[in-house]
Amino acid sequence: MAPVVAFIYAHPDDESFASACLIRSLADRGIRTVLLSATRGDAGRPGPLGPMTPEQLSAAREIELQTACDLLGVSAVKHLGLPDGKLAALDRAVLAEAAAEFLNETGASVVVTFPADGISGHPDHIAVHHAVNEAVLGGRCPHVQKLYYNLPFAGVKADEPSVLRLETAPCWKIKARALLAHRSQQFSVEKAFGPSAALLENKEFPYENFRLVWLRGEINPLRKEESVLDDLM
Repeated sequence: MAPVVAFIYAHPDDESFASACLIRSLADRGIRTVLLSATRGDAGRPGPLGPMTPEQLSAAREIELQTACDLLGVSAVKHLGLPDGKLAALDRAVLAEAAAEFLNETGASVVVTFPADGISGHPDHIAVHHAVNEAVLGGRCPHVQKLYYNLPFAGVKADEPSVLRLETAPCWKIKARALLAHRSQQFSVEKAFGPSAALLENKEFPYENFRLVWLRGEINPLRKEESVLDDLM
């Protein structure tokens, strides 16, 4: 059976910030990638789109996400539509069950999600991290063989064990276009990556970094990683 790589995040745009080059590189190899977004981002700010109701922003961000995912080659996108900004207040078991259901429906072999600090410390990100951990490490997803966490773009050493460093250069322009597709989040994109006008010319973010944290029951295995597809059965 061909592998499926699943990405589970909290908001529309998380996929483009965190994993766009990985997603595109997998799609270019003919690998099926699937995305679960826990919320529709309706509690965010509309940025340059101007004043919007939460319902209008939700609709806009859903379209933005689909546009970005089309650019990245994501095979399927699912929205849970849970309360944006309030995932930490939900019963964790509910979110974990939703994550497990998605992974079982898609038959995912590999899962990528947030680390314990959510990268940015966002409570929604952290809630998703714990839910995915509970789903995968709790044995609810028999197809899953590997779990990865996103790492920061900088400060990750090349020789850190079980860290996959993916060069962004081959896919950067597509990553930039995916980020720019999230028009309502322009200010957040610029805060992270610099002015939109210069986004296509990447000089500061040479890698996307991921840590293998679970391999078929083994926690934090020590191994050299060349691809998230390494060592799949």
